Amino acid sequence: QVQVVESGGGLVQPGGSLRLSCAASGATSTLIFNFGEMGWYRQAPGKQRELVALLSATGSTNYADSVKDRFAISRDNTKTIFYLQMNSLKPEDTAVYLCNFRRTSFPRFDHWGQGTQVTVSS
Repeated sequence: QVQVVESGGGLVQPGGSLRLSCAASGATSTLIFNFGEMGWYRQAPGKQRELVALLSATGSTNYADSVKDRFAISRDNTKTIFYLQMNSLKPEDTAVYLCNFRRTSFPRFDHWGQGTQVTVSS
């Protein structure tokens, strides 16, 4: 089995920065030898989960309009760890942030972490 854990969340003042990490462990050989998507999502209380940033298997990135030019997604060379650098944080960025490893073609995988809380408040 694959375990996915997010880290790096916390309380930050508006305008501040945080760097989230998403790490997969366990039976990660499928992730290592097959390119898949890596994504950060967030869910605020009373709202639907939304895509924040996506790193495709080809290396292209896609961001929610609300975070463009403020957030950046990246990964390390092992393909088992990826990051979300969040700058110029706003109170509306407050949410639980979840990460996802996904591949929709064979061999398929879809692994989620439990989430890390990000709170932006003065």
